[in-house]
Amino acid sequence: MSNFIDQVRDLDPNDPSRWPLPFRLGAIALIFIVAAGLMSYFLAWKDKKPELDKARAQETELLQTLETKARKAANLDAYKAQLAEMERSFGAMLRKLPDKTEVPNLLTDISQQGAGAGLDQKLFQPQAQINKDFYAELPIKMRLTGSFHAIGAFVSGIAALPRIVTLHDVEIVPAGKDAGSDQLQLNVTAKTYRYLDEEEQASQQPQATQKGGKAQKGPKTQKAGRPPAAK
Repeated sequence: MSNFIDQVRDLDPNDPSRWPLPFRLGAIALIFIVAAGLMSYFLAWKDKKPELDKARAQETELLQTLETKARKAANLDAYKAQLAEMERSFGAMLRKLPDKTEVPNLLTDISQQGAGAGLDQKLFQPQAQINKDFYAELPIKMRLTGSFHAIGAFVSGIAALPRIVTLHDVEIVPAGKDAGSDQLQLNVTAKTYRYLDEEEQASQQPQATQKGGKAQKGPKTQKAGRPPAAK
């Protein structure tokens, strides 16, 4: 081993022709390997590397997608149970929306809540119906006067109605000098909601496809679910 090291030290880098044959062959082989490696890098690897990086990124993305879908597949029964529960809840909510024939009775019930709570009704003015995706809002402007406790009883009575009724734009001010010091005036818009039947929903489609037959863009309406909460 020491003899080999001594021979390496005695090699003249400026005159490779005088090197022993094994060293010359080794040097030629090393130069060939380095040249082949450089040619492979510049002619093949360098151009293909972006494609390889892209393929690796796609592989990672596909593995993540596979993992996500595998988790969903494992929870498929739970998702089906949740969907069934949502459908039951939605059906129960729809049953709280009156149809056209029930609206007059519901308006009467709302009006009677004020009298039942001991309030003096000054205004009860139904407004124009506002159609949404699958339901319609029926706003009613109301003005009532009475004591604070009577107003609280009225609000509780509205909340206890079997149909959905929400109160908006609530304003409570003194009723005036002639009404007494403990009398208040309640200005409020009560909104109830009516489910639109299939014919009424179909009639709304032409309105949404005006101006060249394309649907007009605007604020998103609330999708299937609970009517807007009271403000």
